Amino acid sequence: MTGTTEFRAVPLAKQPNIRDTVKEALRSAIISGEMRPGTVYSAPNLAKQFGVSATPIREAMLELARQGLVSVMPNRGFRVTEVSRQDLVEVTELRLMIEPPAVERATPLIPADALRELRQQCDQLVAYADAGDLVDYLTADSEFHLALMRHGGNRRLLDIVASLRSETRLFGLSRLSEEGLLPASAREHVKILDAVEAGDGAQARDLIHAHIEHVLTDWSDPDRASQSSEG
Repeated sequence: MTGTTEFRAVPLAKQPNIRDTVKEALRSAIISGEMRPGTVYSAPNLAKQFGVSATPIREAMLELARQGLVSVMPNRGFRVTEVSRQDLVEVTELRLMIEPPAVERATPLIPADALRELRQQCDQLVAYADAGDLVDYLTADSEFHLALMRHGGNRRLLDIVASLRSETRLFGLSRLSEEGLLPASAREHVKILDAVEAGDGAQARDLIHAHIEHVLTDWSDPDRASQSSEG
């Protein structure tokens, strides 16, 4: 399926760093669902909608492809990434193996100044969720999780987790926000950080484990999500 009229882009004012402006606009449209998963969008058509040349569109889309948000379709354009339920299950299983013990190991190593920064990140994350700002929420969510594990000192582990998260970052996020479940998910980060600040690595590990498991329940199962919100 090729996208032509489905996505209505707002023409962008000419700016020195137009590629970054285009990239953020496209990223926002993908995360919000305006640009539909599985749909192919051509650079020339997007350029017309944004009122810019095709060059910054291609450059921006190539960067988004490196982030896993789109894939390159030679001679056609760029296809917005689709995430299957099986993809989500496999990635979540891997995250459950890696992230909880990594946070437990990092907990006693996080200094006081870093804890203050994490608290600010956590508060901002909750604010984005309350405002329904999916783009900034997604960025803040990833930064918070990676910041926690960074103090464990394993750079390769961080790269692996960042890659895993990028593969499923779009799954269920719009629905979670539409159904009012995103603020509750955001506030789970507050409990995690409370445990980290208390130096309780075991509790932080368990809370991270439960938080990631919700990707397979609240995020991807509408029936269970409804039951969860009612309970």
